[in-house]
Amino acid sequence: MSERAIEVGTELAFQGQIGVATVDITPPVGIYARNWGAAKHDVADSIHRRLTLNALVLYAAGAEQPLIFLDADLGWWRSLITFNRFQSRLLEELEINESALIFGLSHTHASPPLTDPDPDLPASESLAEYLETVYQASVNAVRAAINNVSGAVLEWNTGHCQLASMRDLPDPAPRTERILCGWNPSEPADDTLVVGRISDAEGKLKAVIVNYACHPTTLAWENTAISPDFPGAMRDTIQETLRVPALFMQGASGELSPRYQYVGDTDVADRHGRQLAYATLATLEDMEPAATCLEYQGVMESGAPLAVWKHAAITPSSLLKALEVKVELPIKDWPSAEELEQLRQECPDRALEERLRRRRNIRRGIGDGSTLDLPVWVWRMGDTILVGSPTEAYSILQRELRERFPERTIVCLNLINGTTGYLAPAELYDLDLYQVWQTPFERGGLEILIEGMADAIQRIIAD
Repeated sequence: MSERAIEVGTELAFQGQIGVATVDITPPVGIYARNWGAAKHDVADSIHRRLTLNALVLYAAGAEQPLIFLDADLGWWRSLITFNRFQSRLLEELEINESALIFGLSHTHASPPLTDPDPDLPASESLAEYLETVYQASVNAVRAAINNVSGAVLEWNTGHCQLASMRDLPDPAPRTERILCGWNPSEPADDTLVVGRISDAEGKLKAVIVNYACHPTTLAWENTAISPDFPGAMRDTIQETLRVPALFMQGASGELSPRYQYVGDTDVADRHGRQLAYATLATLEDMEPAATCLEYQGVMESGAPLAVWKHAAITPSSLLKALEVKVELPIKDWPSAEELEQLRQECPDRALEERLRRRRNIRRGIGDGSTLDLPVWVWRMGDTILVGSPTEAYSILQRELRERFPERTIVCLNLINGTTGYLAPAELYDLDLYQVWQTPFERGGLEILIEGMADAIQRIIAD
């Protein structure tokens, strides 16, 4: 064969000390778990699948402090005040700075709320106890992950999964212009699946990371069980198949959800989870062996001139950086938290009362100002970029960032380090749309955030 060196490899691999650990955070039956305005129940009466909290710790070569990612089968923080207190304790306990910690939520809608005691909620004391359980589980998971760190390589590959659908549907009823929150078969959805593979020094699989944008809203008001929704079966299917844990990173899913949802049948959630797991397994099978690329070896003359490629070792990057920036977003002219609470107390409708409670909690968290300095986290792992915020951004955010940085793997995250509200494209603010009237952010907030994230990515690349 003739010899001419051509390599098709990756610069997206990170090599360092990596540890993973999983802790069970399943709450007791009887805990408050009402997350739907239409729900007739307040407390959970059974357990579908366990809820887990997973820790990933990453050390650069010679570093004393890690980057820490926590992934929990939980819904959302009812107030930024609650999360900020939780975060402060965790940072002090782990002795790390704010940019080095990301606490991500799967966004299941069938878990207890993350909230401080609220006398208006049944079993309020159990919610406070559960929040403390989540905190202690976070500490234990991080320490366990640190204890089992070893030399490892983190590599990424992009695949596709058809679980997510577009969920902004123009109301089919005559003489109405509102947009319903449900499957719109006329509009395509972002089906991008980004999979991370962690392998040890011998190439043995250690853990899997699944970054996918889709609301876990399979189970709704008829469901009375504690459930991780589809991420649960996804994790369990991968664990049963590969014998390693699977972490979940919720993508920019503001307008994305399963097409068949809002049911009480947990089998549907399991089917959705297996669909995502199988797509993940296929994406993993599409990867070359750990820390290798395909290298062109030359031509073998046969019945046809055959191009011969073989695997060759690569040297992954040891670069690991973390950056936190603030992006100023405009806030709507909402009533104060006190005014919203008064409206809630006077509201006779159970569903509307729940909406007012959520709006009150958001207002308490963001304050009464006209803008919010929204925190954004950016991590660089080799040439892979992880970026996220405590919002529920539409998928245009991840699509736009991936188009701007096509040479890199961009891992986008919603609902990290707190909860604020939705970010929808500016043109949708003229519509009667849930994500628009739910959010505290004014028109243009999503576009400002995209620019802020792009600037932060450029900054961490240039540093």
